[in-house]
This record gives sequence, C-alpha cells and structure tokens, in this order.
Amino acid sequence: MKRKVGITETLFRDAHQSLLATRLKLEDMLEVVELLDQVGFYSFEVWGGATFDSCLRYLNEDPWERLRILRKHLPKTKLQMLLRGQNLVGYRQYPDDVVDAFVEKSVENGIDIIRIFDALNDIRNLERSIIATKKAGALAQAAIVYTVSPVHDIQGYIKLAQELEQIGVDSICIKDMAGILAPGIARELVTGLKEKVNLPIQLHSHYTSGLASMTYWESIQAGADYVDTALSPLALGTSQPPTESIIAALTDTDFDTGLDLTLLAEVNRKLNQVLSNNYKRPPITVNTEVLISQIPGGMLSNLKAQLEQQKLGHKYNDILAEVPKVRKDMGYPPLVTPMSQIVGTQSVLNVVTGERYKVKTKEIRDYVKGLYGRSPVPIDPKIQKLLIEDEEPLTVRPADLLEPGLDKAKKEIKDFISQDEDVLSYILFPEVAKKFFEKRKQSRK
Repeated sequence: MKRKVGITETLFRDAHQSLLATRLKLEDMLEVVELLDQVGFYSFEVWGGATFDSCLRYLNEDPWERLRILRKHLPKTKLQMLLRGQNLVGYRQYPDDVVDAFVEKSVENGIDIIRIFDALNDIRNLERSIIATKKAGALAQAAIVYTVSPVHDIQGYIKLAQELEQIGVDSICIKDMAGILAPGIARELVTGLKEKVNLPIQLHSHYTSGLASMTYWESIQAGADYVDTALSPLALGTSQPPTESIIAALTDTDFDTGLDLTLLAEVNRKLNQVLSNNYKRPPITVNTEVLISQIPGGMLSNLKAQLEQQKLGHKYNDILAEVPKVRKDMGYPPLVTPMSQIVGTQSVLNVVTGERYKVKTKEIRDYVKGLYGRSPVPIDPKIQKLLIEDEEPLTVRPADLLEPGLDKAKKEIKDFISQDEDVLSYILFPEVAKKFFEKRKQSRK
C-alpha cells in the first residue's frame, strides 16, 4: 500500500546546532530560504533548542525577530521548533505562567508545530506545554527520548506514548539524540507504536554512530510517517542523514516523498558557497564511542575541546568510562539536555578530583532532590545520602513549587522592553538578554 513519507528539514536548527555550534546567521539563511519554501517539506525545523540562546549570546540577533523574518520568507511550509518541556529553551524549569506565555508568543510569531520533550520522559514536565500548544492553535508533537539501559524497554516507550495520546498530542516523535537506535529495534518500536497508538509517528536520529539511514529505512517500512533529515552540506556526523539521499532511497518505492532533487541541487550550490565563505565545517566522521557512552555527539566534541583547553585531555578516556557509572548512580536518565551536561560535568569532577562525588555540582544535587523531575528508577539511598544528606526528595511536580515569573520580570527590565517577547528572553537568559538589550538600546540612539 503506497504511503507518502514526509520530510522535516533540520537545516536551520538541529543541523547547524550539531555541526556549527548553532552559529548559522539569519542573513546566510536568507540566501536559500525562498528556494527551500518551494521544495514541499512536511515541515522545516527553524527554532528552539540552542538557537534561542545562541542568537542572543553569540550572534547579536533577536531570536523572536529571526522567527518572524523566517515566517515571512517561508509562507508555504509549516515551521517547527524544539521545546524542552517545562524547561522551554533554557536549562531549568520555569513557572507555568512563563510556559503559557512563551508557547503563545512562539505560535503568534510563526510556529506551526512544537516538538516537546523532557530529558527524563517525566510526563508531568510535558503536560503544561502540550496543553498550552493546543490552546495556542499549533500542533503538539510529544517526543519520547530514546535511550538504552537496563530499565528502558520498548513496552515502556509504548506505554509513555499511550499516556501522551490521552493528554491530546497530535503526533509522537522518537527522539534518538545520540544516534544509537539500531535498525531492528526501530522496526520493533515503530511497529508497536502503530499498533497501540492512533497517531502519526516521526523519527529523529543523529548520524553519529553511522546507523541512522538504516534505522530510517526500517522505521519507514514499519509505518513511520515522517523522518528528520538535513541537506547534505550540513548532514552526517553528529547531524541528521542527508535529505537528498533519503529522498532518492524512497523514490519509486511505496514511500516516495514526491520531493524534487533538482531543486535541492540548486539550493546546495548556494548553500555550499555561503558555508565555504563564512564558516569552518568540521570533518565528518562516524563515532562509535557513542554506542557505549551514549553521550550525544555535540557533547563529545565540546567535552574534548574543554578538556584540551584546561590541559586535561589525557583524562578523556577516564571520563568517558565514568559517564555510564554516574548515569547508573542517577537512575539511568537519558543523556539529553540538560541531563547530558549534568552527568557529564559530574563525571569530569569525579575523575579530576580523584574521588567520586567529593565535589558535587548544584545541578546534580538539585536533580537528586527531584527538582528536574522523576528519575527513571529510584536512586540508590546510599548515593542519595552522599549527595543530599538527609534532605527528602520531592514527590510533587517540580514546577508546582515555582512562583509566577512574568510580573516580576516586567518590573526588573521595564526600561529595556520594546516588545512583549523581551520579558520572556530575559526570564530565560537574564544576563545574556540584558546585555543584548543594552546593545540594542545604544544602537538606536
């Protein structure tokens, strides 16, 4: 039975986040954006994840203005973003009034689909943003964060998808952030989801380990409706499989995408020129270390660079060996933002100090207290005591403990506000946003 497979193009979000440290500038996007709008993608991922922070911190761009401009230049294509559940696009949890306002403004400024995930697959951290997305009139796609551990299995992922369906999501995404989902497991997982959940299924994987294209093929045959790809100039490595290769593989099959490779070749000529002139692209490699460490590729490259800067490069292999041990101690959280950073940083400290948990980060203590959500399995009481002594971990939803944040933030930056969205930027990244506002104010004088 013929079934057209939809393609989500990640060029303007995850592709450059993975390969260019999220540094692709809006002016360079605009060189190819109108051609891309003619292609016929199911959706175009353009916002969320680390792009928001990077716009303010490194590119001197207003992320909200970037979104509005891309919306204007992509009138035919659904625009998609990645949201970290109650963490939004930041690294901690935010109050419900901030979640509601951020989602509302994201949709108002041009987002059609919001992909929502939580690093712990804690449904309590997903529900508010799902409801807010539906209320704002956008499609809510819930992501299941895929990982491998003694406590994760296919039936658990299917049960989570069923719970998300009950909340009212419009589709389910399997989020394989480390590129470790094997083809046979993908077929089994997608088959199980299609049997138990009456929703479209999308697959998002990274090419880090070299498995992703095979995994996509098996998933599509099993019933996956959409897959995430990146145009070849920013594909492979820690990015996604190449858009053109996936389109070609599906051409004249029962899953033909109907997309035009000739048009994409024209886009690529322009894109390659822009990238060659303005960016240093990393060498494309397959890194099978991730199959053991499960550390997402971007984090691996950052870890190496930071250790070299601190003259600790010789500790790299010891730290890689420590990561799975810390992850086990923490109840096997998936290694995705912010858990990859929390587990990774503590692993570095354990190795560098020569004594496990002699130095404890605030973030890992907060995690053990339950401030990030519920760990996949309970943390060993001995580890818990070592990290938080006699404090009792939370049993409530973490965001229930947070005071509303909008009114307070409005007062704090009243002299800088030029749009409602500025308040949200400030709440998410106070120091970075304030510096951005000060520069903006000076430039307007």
